[in-house]
Amino acid sequence: MTINPLTSKRALAIAAAGLMAAGLAACSSSSSSTTPTSTGTSSTATSSATTGTSTTTTGKTLVMESSPENSITDDFNPFVSTAAPQGMGATGLIYEPLYQFDLANPTVQYPWLATHYAWGNGGKAITFTIRQGVKWSNGTALTPADVAFTYNYIKKNTAINLAGLAITSVSTSGDDVTVNFATSQYTNLENIAGVAILPEAIWSSISSPATYTDANPIGTGPYVLGPFSSQGFTLDANPSYWQASMVKVPKVYFPVYTSNTGALSALFSGQIDWTGNYIPGLQKDFVDTNPADHHYWEAAGSSNALWPNLNTFPTNQLPVREAIDLAINRSVIGSEGESGLESALTNQSGITLPTYAAWSGPVASDTVPATGDVAKAKQVLEAAGYTMGSNGYFAKGGKTLALTLVDPASYTDYAQDDALIAQQLRAAGMDVTFDGLTVNAWNADVADGDFQLTLHWGSGGITPYNMVDNWLDDTLVSSTGATGDYERLKDPAIQSDLQALSGTATVATQTAALAPILKYIAANLPIIPTTTAADWFEYNSQNYTGWPTQANPYDSGQPSGTNNGPGTGSDEVVVLHLTPAS
Repeated sequence: MTINPLTSKRALAIAAAGLMAAGLAACSSSSSSTTPTSTGTSSTATSSATTGTSTTTTGKTLVMESSPENSITDDFNPFVSTAAPQGMGATGLIYEPLYQFDLANPTVQYPWLATHYAWGNGGKAITFTIRQGVKWSNGTALTPADVAFTYNYIKKNTAINLAGLAITSVSTSGDDVTVNFATSQYTNLENIAGVAILPEAIWSSISSPATYTDANPIGTGPYVLGPFSSQGFTLDANPSYWQASMVKVPKVYFPVYTSNTGALSALFSGQIDWTGNYIPGLQKDFVDTNPADHHYWEAAGSSNALWPNLNTFPTNQLPVREAIDLAINRSVIGSEGESGLESALTNQSGITLPTYAAWSGPVASDTVPATGDVAKAKQVLEAAGYTMGSNGYFAKGGKTLALTLVDPASYTDYAQDDALIAQQLRAAGMDVTFDGLTVNAWNADVADGDFQLTLHWGSGGITPYNMVDNWLDDTLVSSTGATGDYERLKDPAIQSDLQALSGTATVATQTAALAPILKYIAANLPIIPTTTAADWFEYNSQNYTGWPTQANPYDSGQPSGTNNGPGTGSDEVVVLHLTPAS
């Protein structure tokens, strides 16, 4: 099962010109908080490593911004995805998982609270060896019993089982914890090993974890909660952290910005070290003002695609989908709609490249021109019996080839993409209009299948399984709506192929099982790939170095509370790589 991507964050655009912004949250003309400036004084923190030696950490406060918020409460519950601290990227610096994963280089895994894992029973069981010498921030030891409690806890409380883990039982033996499932889970490792581990002594008394306000979080991570106010909060270095020698950042500050305008002003003026948003004019307005320190890397986290409704005319017609695929100019969509920050995706299978290159095989060679081919698109429609009318649009059987493309108007990069796509398709003889909806209306319409064509991001992860499953798995559609397969594909052969893919354990076997699925997508176009979907990441290196880059992709760099799994994020991996700039 994949996490519902409708709840994932699609960074909304910040219009640099005049600092006008479309809101990431509800927009407001006011913004801002009292932020420790990046040029402020240094801080010193003393931490004790697992060996008992002390390490003095000296450096400036790191300022991080991930999500503008109207207001915040001191709730660090790792299983409440709507809690502001999680969206701001703080929770994953307090609570840790068994494994961390590099979404920019998905074959890379980092043993964390576990030192090893092994599959058993055909992928229906996974055994983790729990790391020794780890302490909770209150000084007590992490034990295998804490880990077993956590998995039993989410098994018992479905409201915090964010990834829908179908756990049947959990057992311990010495330092090992085994989690059992009813079906093979090879392709679900990220969601299993990415769960935030909880201290049993504290959470065992909490009967309603989904509504519990965690104002005094006790985790194993490198930071503990420091001063908290409505203007922002600080995380201080954890003196009990098991990797204390890795912590070179003594404090992380999370300011509250109630609009994009304030966040953008702070970034441009050097008050923010690390952020992750879609910013038009990024090169001119940010990088070029200080090329030595202002940088960005927008790794390809998944694939953007047009999702055609397969139950309505005309998108239920394969020739129409083929014409759309041929007519769109992906180069222009990437360079103008996405400000050059996302790349044209020309392989018809939609597999994200270069991220999933290890799984792509020969299927990725099935390509369309990046600039499109309008003449060939028209030929496809003519061969299918469509004729050009005096109005400049194709028709068949008395029906004009007309359709509406929908997306939230506030997703300004998508709105720009859609306007370009509509223009390109009209040039190919299809009467296409773009309708900008509210986010809530769009979420509802897509989930209910009440649309003709929409642009949507993909579901990323450490294998391509999450993405293709979310695109094609008809079990994600129910009478109450859809959490995937929004186009409403229903093909038993594809369901069988997805099941076979979920039972594969290695890159080689996954590549072989993935091949027929990718060939099906390229031939039938249940989704129509457009561009890569970026993991937005911008940073200022004046205070800290060691950030991930395309040359050193140890992480995607996108600041978020849920990059890594349910309840944790990979922000911690980045922070532990940072060292004070000389």
